[in-house]
Amino acid sequence: LISVMLFAYWMFFKPDLPAPEETVTNTELVTPSDSTIVEAQETPALPDSLLDAELVNKFGVFAAGAKGESTKKTVENETVKITFDSKGGKVSEVVLKTFDSKDGNPVRLITPESNEFKTIVTSFGKTIDLNQLYYRLGTTASGDSTIISYSLDLGKGKSVKHIYSIPNTGYEVGYKLQFKGLESSITKEEVLFQWNDHMITQESDVNMSRQNSTVNYYTTSGEFEELSERSTSYEEEVISESIKWTTIKQRFFLSAIIAKKSFTKGKISTNVDPNNPEVVKYAEVTLSLPASDLNSNQGDYKFYFGPNDYHITSEVTEEFSKNLFLGWPPMLWVNKYVLIPLFDVLNNVLNNYGLIIIIIVLIIKLVLSPLSYKSYLSMAKMKVLKPELDEIKEKHGGDMAKAQSEQMKLYQQVGVNPISGCIPMLFQMPILLSMFYFFPQSIELRGESFLWATDLSSYDSILTLPFEIPFYGDHVSLFVLLMTISTIMITYSQQQVSTVQGPMKSFSYFMPVIFMFVLNSYPAALSFYYFIANLVTFGQQALIRRFVDEDKIRKILDENKKNAGSRKKSKFQQRLEDAMKAQNKNKK
Repeated sequence: LISVMLFAYWMFFKPDLPAPEETVTNTELVTPSDSTIVEAQETPALPDSLLDAELVNKFGVFAAGAKGESTKKTVENETVKITFDSKGGKVSEVVLKTFDSKDGNPVRLITPESNEFKTIVTSFGKTIDLNQLYYRLGTTASGDSTIISYSLDLGKGKSVKHIYSIPNTGYEVGYKLQFKGLESSITKEEVLFQWNDHMITQESDVNMSRQNSTVNYYTTSGEFEELSERSTSYEEEVISESIKWTTIKQRFFLSAIIAKKSFTKGKISTNVDPNNPEVVKYAEVTLSLPASDLNSNQGDYKFYFGPNDYHITSEVTEEFSKNLFLGWPPMLWVNKYVLIPLFDVLNNVLNNYGLIIIIIVLIIKLVLSPLSYKSYLSMAKMKVLKPELDEIKEKHGGDMAKAQSEQMKLYQQVGVNPISGCIPMLFQMPILLSMFYFFPQSIELRGESFLWATDLSSYDSILTLPFEIPFYGDHVSLFVLLMTISTIMITYSQQQVSTVQGPMKSFSYFMPVIFMFVLNSYPAALSFYYFIANLVTFGQQALIRRFVDEDKIRKILDENKKNAGSRKKSKFQQRLEDAMKAQNKNKK
């Protein structure tokens, strides 16, 4: 009978509805002040008795927000431009004003086409997406922040509010989700926040971008986790513990949501379409929000839309800077406490990043020069001993254990530690490897040119090949070629004072070729650093060679041999000698 009455009413007595207003996009630069400005843009909800029965059946208590008009509101500060939509009361678009994408326009980190937010509640068996409802806009200014609020009055003291706080600088956006009077209307204890993002390709090298894009999260127990960055297949993880924050990470930019308290659990996934170069990866994030927090005015969160810059992210929230992967210890320590501070000091003085890289090489090589000298001196000692070592090998060629024992005896007599040349190199390796993590992640190098390299954060192609070479690519990087040639030159120079023979000697020349394939598609800054480091190393060796007299070394070793009986063995030599004796005993 009610259905018949409603049908008759709408057929014969319904009032003429006013024509819908044209959707207006309001774009303005907001300068907050202490004064308060209030705007309202929405026709009040119809009384319950006049609501469409179908909408009531579909949306239940939320039916008042099922109809409306989508209007946009844009707020800018010094660094970002954020557009909000009254349909959903959500962020619609985010533009980073100080960064350009591959097409030369400002980076659009979030767009209506690439991004989707859902806030899903369950009410008496109905699944409602709050981001599909229509809200009334209110704008206020509080201190140095602009407050954007989207309210939905559901009647009978019930309401939903999305409140955003945009400061006049920075990349953080405060967000509150507030429920009022809905304790009995929401029949599940958790509200689902779903975020689907088709990461827009911002860099010219989409492959490198895909290798550095993923979803990260940080738990309240202090664990930082991530999906595999390099994966090109579907990756998924179900998170059963409470989460502090989750980040959709691209190579140089981040989109994140952070809880003041926590999300109770979550699910994340990534996928790749190799045939779509306009999308880096597809990311999906689902987080559980406690309904009790939203009902008690404790639904306090914030978004971060901005660069993956160590200096900025370290101030956002606890361990948020881990989104910038700087390697494992000890490479992490080198990057965090040496390279980044050194780079910052030079960056404040110079505006040419090629010169900054050259100066970094010179400083590091100067600091490590004592180790380089000790390593070269050790190789010179081994070269002087080579005739006697060859004689031992020839004498005990069939008995490897006996030959090793005699060699160790000779080392002890002349006072030479056979691995003393390796130890200095071992100390230098963390610094060399730390560059492998530092340069590909440095947003400061993005778009910066030097010599023929138009972008130091990408490869410096001087020739595009008509075909792709497996493991090499379809281009030729000149800095990588120069690095390879200089590495071969250094290897040849070191072989002149090395005792290495046989296959290992040839392998030393093979390694630079391997790295030529590996680094061909890496940032030009990295291969340029290695090239300059090689040139400085070559010069160091030439200089050290002038001060190392092999005849003098021979005399010192002979003198040590004469006094061998009176010299105490080092702990290392004693351990080696004991090991040799044990080996011979076991053999017998």
